[in-house]
This record gives sequence, structure tokens and C-alpha cells, in this order.
Amino acid sequence: MRRRVDHARHFIELAGMPRERIVDLLQLALSFDDGAGMPREDAELRKRLAGKSVCNLFFEESTRTRVSFSLASRRLGAGVTNLTAPGSSIAKGETLVDTASTVEATGGDALVVRSGASGAAYHIAQHVSVPVINAGDGTHEHPTQGMLDVYAMCRALKGGREKSFDLSGVTVGIVGDIVSSRVARSDIAVMTRLGARVICVGPAPLAPRSLEILGCSVSSDLDEVLPELDAVQMLRIQFERHGGGGETKPSSPPGVGSVREYRSLYALTEARAASMKDGAVVMHPGPINRGLELDGLVADGPRSLVRKQVSAGVLVRMAVLADLLGARS
Repeated sequence: MRRRVDHARHFIELAGMPRERIVDLLQLALSFDDGAGMPREDAELRKRLAGKSVCNLFFEESTRTRVSFSLASRRLGAGVTNLTAPGSSIAKGETLVDTASTVEATGGDALVVRSGASGAAYHIAQHVSVPVINAGDGTHEHPTQGMLDVYAMCRALKGGREKSFDLSGVTVGIVGDIVSSRVARSDIAVMTRLGARVICVGPAPLAPRSLEILGCSVSSDLDEVLPELDAVQMLRIQFERHGGGGETKPSSPPGVGSVREYRSLYALTEARAASMKDGAVVMHPGPINRGLELDGLVADGPRSLVRKQVSAGVLVRMAVLADLLGARS
């Protein structure tokens, strides 16, 4: 039976989410932080979701997100079940909804859904009664990634923003294949809601002017924009989404003549990173194509928040699980 989706009971998208709920969840994540960006070692935390079962339904490949949700669940004392498409009845032709309903019927208290189909998490939420968390759906959104990105950024930037989670006066650049990126959509939604100015940067086919409807601005000139930025989120080129529907993937990024040309115009090299303002930070949601969009020495350098983003993912996902399953305290 199709149900009305109550977005307060699920975590499906950041677009349209009230600022108050975003800040509340970020502050809950902060309460789990040991001060160094890692979850507190606290026996009380492990009782929060004792007896609950979190089911990860990952119908698309993932490392960081799946492991992060599993660790977040266990940190709160929940049991974890991991289901992937090859090991499920999806491989035999069963629908996503039937699979999700079956898992719910076996006692799953929350479903974490990752799918290559945009809208999959919302569709499942219409047919189950337990909370559904979107762990990435097609090119739509990846809301917990957006939340962890702002958490890591606020913790790193000056001015005590880690407590208020106010990004007013902060300028963020998102660089690369934005048109294909669910991370970019979630980042734009949450960063602008918290007051940041967001500039999307890339060649026109990857960063079209139409993105401005999301509340950001668009530029094709990274070197012009970079000195303005307090933070830059680098994205990989999703070659798999630019193959025209066939098996052949393009050998060069859309909008430029070659990978070398793309790198010359849009890669965050050591030289470019050196031109960033003092205190500006570098981010990447992973996986990184080192030497293409981001130099290894920048990814591992003093400006980089890449590892802190991964750690923040556990904290944010703990907060979302605790909130949805009524275990905030």
C-alpha cells in the first residue's frame, strides 16, 4: 500500500528541509564528538539503539557510505544487516519495494537505501512504515553526505561556527562534474540554507547555467574564483554517466578536448592550492581520481579535510539514526 511520505520520519533529501532541523541534527552530531572529530567512547551511547536493527540496502556500489552507516549503527548499539543487489532477490527480478517490504517484515527498524535510480528512497518510503534514509539515489541527492560536508567544514573554519553552524559570509566552490553529482545537489541545498554563497565551477556541459535555479552561481573559470573561496569541494568526473546510454565511455570530459585540458583548467594542483586564501580548506567526497581533479599532495596536505569528512560521516549518521529511531538521549 502506498503511504503519504512524512519527511520528518524519513531522511530523503535536504532540498526544502527547514534550517532548524538541519542545525538540530548537526548539534546532535556534535554532542557525539569526542573533540577530535571522532565518536565518543561512551557506554551510554551504545545503549541508545540497543535492540534495534538497521538494514543497509545497497543496490549500488559503495565503500565509505556503507561502512560509515554500519559503524554509526554499532556505535549506538544497533544490529546491522547489509544487503547488496547481487546477494538479494533483486538479482532474480524482485522489485526494490518488494525487497524493502520483506526486510521490514523480518524486523528491520530502519532502512538505509542506496540506489542508482533517482527517487528510489522516496518510492520505498511510500510503501514501508519504518524510517527510510537515503544513502544516495541516482543523480538526485546524497543528504547525509551534504550534512557531513558542512559538519567538517564548520568544525575546520575559524569563528566558532562548529557550534552555531552558521555559514553566513562563507563562500564555497564546488568544482567538477556537478550536473551528474547528487553530492553537489545536497551540498548546495544545505550550504545555502545555512547562509553560504555557493559557486559551481566547471565546463558548461558539467556546470550548466541552469544550476542557478538551485540557489548557487555558476562559473567556468576556476582561477578567477579560487581566491574568493573559503572552502572548495572537488568532484570526480563521472565518466560512467556520460556514455550516451551505451557501453562506451567518453575518453575525455564533456566540454573539453582531453583529460589533460581538463586538468589544466579545473584540477586543484599544488600551484592552485597555494593561491587560496589563508585558512581556506579543501574537500572531496571520494573516491578521488588523484592526479586528475586533485593532486595527491593537496588531498593529503594541511588544507585537506578529506579524512575529517570520513570521520564526520559516522557522527552525522549516528545523529540521523538516533533522531529517526527516537534515541536522542
